[in-house]
Amino acid sequence: MARISLTPPSTLLNRIGAWYSRRTYGKVLDPGLAIGHNGRVLLSYVRQERGAAKWNRLDRGLKHLAVMAAAARINCSWCMDFGHWEADALGLPMDKISKVPRWRDHQDAFTGLELLVLDYAEAMTETEPRVTDELAATLIERLGEAAFVELTAMVALENYRSRINSAFGLTSQGFSDTCAVPSRT
Repeated sequence: MARISLTPPSTLLNRIGAWYSRRTYGKVLDPGLAIGHNGRVLLSYVRQERGAAKWNRLDRGLKHLAVMAAAARINCSWCMDFGHWEADALGLPMDKISKVPRWRDHQDAFTGLELLVLDYAEAMTETEPRVTDELAATLIERLGEAAFVELTAMVALENYRSRINSAFGLTSQGFSDTCAVPSRT
């Protein structure tokens, strides 16, 4: 159960946000409803998300694996639910996406670069971050500096999202019910 009301004030901003969310995702996103209690925070959040959606220096599959690894590490069920739906919409292999929470047990399902990205996302998400110079240097060498910056920003953004959603007590909203998520093994 959410720790904050999912019935924000009926402001113009919240009505526009609800309309856009229904049109884009088929339902109003719970994080938007929760954040909608503070219009300035909601505007900043939306600006950040719209800006991040335009970043294109990192392969979208790698980006999504990093986001899912951070969400799994924080244990944000809302983010994992939405992440499965988003992966399905991007055409990513659902069998691989379903293994992200326990990727260390399924390393054969991922390429060497994907394993580095998953490790980096988890390392950044730790409290205290445990990113090593060696891991960063290897990723910069493999991805290039621009993509490495994007990877780092995406993991940080997912930490922001996941921690907000977890603190608000948001849980699965049923997005993954519409995609073929294989059982966890």
